[in-house]
Amino acid sequence: MRSPVLPLTWHLARSSGRRGLQSRLLAAGAAAVGVFVMLVMIAATTGSAVRADRTAWRTPDAVRHGTAVQALATTYVRHEPVTVVSLAQLPGRARTPAPPGLRSFPKQGEVYVSPALAGLLHKLPASRLGKRFPKPGAYGTIGSAGLASPDELVAVVGRSPDAAAVSRAAEGGATWYDVGQAARAEISGFSGTRRSLFTDSDQAAAMLGVVLLGMPVVVLASAAGRLGAARREQRLAALRLAGATPRQIIAMTALEAAAVGLAGALTGALAYAALLPALARIPYGIGGWYTSQLWVGTGWFAAVVLGVTALLTVSAVSMLRQVAASPLGVAQEANPRRTRMIRLVLFVGALGYIWATSGGGGQLNKRQLLTLLLLFYGVFWLFGPWVVDRLGRVLGRFARRPATLLAARRLSDDPRGAWRTVSGLVLAGFAAGFFSISMLGGDTGQYRDQVAVVTADAGTARHAAAEARRLLHRAGVTATVTVGREEDFDTMLGGAPGVIAHISGGTERVDTAVTALTPLAPGTPPYSGDYAGASDSVATGRIAQVSIATLALSFVVASASAGLTAAANVLDRRRVYGLLRLAGTPLRVLDRARVRETVVPLVVLAGGTTAMGMYGAGKLNQAFGTTVNATGLLQLAVCAVLGALAMFAAISASRPLLRRVTADPAQTAD
Repeated sequence: MRSPVLPLTWHLARSSGRRGLQSRLLAAGAAAVGVFVMLVMIAATTGSAVRADRTAWRTPDAVRHGTAVQALATTYVRHEPVTVVSLAQLPGRARTPAPPGLRSFPKQGEVYVSPALAGLLHKLPASRLGKRFPKPGAYGTIGSAGLASPDELVAVVGRSPDAAAVSRAAEGGATWYDVGQAARAEISGFSGTRRSLFTDSDQAAAMLGVVLLGMPVVVLASAAGRLGAARREQRLAALRLAGATPRQIIAMTALEAAAVGLAGALTGALAYAALLPALARIPYGIGGWYTSQLWVGTGWFAAVVLGVTALLTVSAVSMLRQVAASPLGVAQEANPRRTRMIRLVLFVGALGYIWATSGGGGQLNKRQLLTLLLLFYGVFWLFGPWVVDRLGRVLGRFARRPATLLAARRLSDDPRGAWRTVSGLVLAGFAAGFFSISMLGGDTGQYRDQVAVVTADAGTARHAAAEARRLLHRAGVTATVTVGREEDFDTMLGGAPGVIAHISGGTERVDTAVTALTPLAPGTPPYSGDYAGASDSVATGRIAQVSIATLALSFVVASASAGLTAAANVLDRRRVYGLLRLAGTPLRVLDRARVRETVVPLVVLAGGTTAMGMYGAGKLNQAFGTTVNATGLLQLAVCAVLGALAMFAAISASRPLLRRVTADPAQTAD
């Protein structure tokens, strides 16, 4: 005998009317937003790994009896790194294959540049950048195979084997700033495994954003599964009383939720695929992306679509336990959804564990810190409904206005539903609190407007100082040149012999000074404060960029969750609103009750999660031995204002829907 589940599900879906269609569209929209956000963040994570692998060829791996010499150097212009790869074919050795992005191994005097660097060379005066490289008849172009980003500044220069740029002086090591920015070795190919300093940390930072966005997306998908829950419960309870089995009503709900979720998830996934060219223009780290780098692959594509669909389906089915056990109670709306004290016990226990684990004072490794952050995140999500329930009871006891009393009753009757309305933004508050003070960075501000040149010894440094004054004067740069002392490790030379030029005139003059001093020590190019602070500024920049992206996407998810849930609550409670309107309750009182139902838990819980995020970030700063960025508090204030505006805008969007469902209170109540 054929099962009646599928035709009955289709019949009920078609006969549910316009409001049933609205609930399904809202659920599908929530699934689409969740899938789009997760695919974008996963794309940033996997794409970062692809980009980093494309930079590994530039750092030479030494081999015995190599066929060529490769040297890596880094210079800066307008505070942007320029990677310079010098190559020299050794005489009497086999031909060396072409590096990635080039058709052949460069000959002496040939210069190949990335498209972005070519544009910059054309835009800036030669005294600021062009004179740092040999002057060829024409610049060649590095193909995309040798670049991590279309915005990357890279040059490949062909040298003679006896050139200073590929001599042993080019190995670096005179200061600790050279790590990751200078290297030299004999090679026979370009199969290096050491990623560039400027791309190596990108994936880890993007992964942190995925972790922090994962829970809001889960909450959004769960909220989507519960859209229209009250109406669905009433309908299925009637079927249960008419003789339907628990298995049948669960199958009906699962089919309907899976179809809606799959449609929404596919919509979000297709939107991600269609917007890949636009997403590729969003800069991260060294710049924008090649479109192919942001394609997550069919595996991740299918996994995210099916995962969000499954979350939505499980969320919808989990609401049917009471229908299956007590359909009469559901039909009479006799059972408020209270929360249990076990949530408080688990919350206190988790906080105790976190406090005991982190009390060692900076002794935690990165994996343990990440685990604690996830635990912070998870336990507050578990604790939220319990707090909302108690807030409703306290608010109801001291309420003095009808709107406040109605809001309190809704909070205590359905704390999980009220929590779902605000959970996205409350959990985004955790990210805001975390990122506001976790912008790690070393203090290299004292090296601003300085250019240093490392020399072989102190005697050479004194001669180099006189030559540096002459070169800077000829370039029209006003500077004070001093000789560094080898025992002074607090200077830009880091204890190495050399000279330091203190430049007047800002970034443009610093760039000109670096170019003017390049002939002074061709084996170890002059460097500015950007070079000295590169390792710290890269980490700072990535965390700052991930913080902005995570907060922006968190607001998207939170606003979608709040708006969709608020609209669904209006549809689910239309019978209650109709009865209240028949009893004489003004529409503005109902609207105020909706707003207060959201504002009260938002203010209380957002403050708690923000404080927890700041605490977690403080422990991370302590582990890395860094201080808090002074602009973090301003960023947190801006995030709070934007979050509040987004939440109120999302709630206000459902006000016309409330007006429509209460337009005929007699019919609505019936």
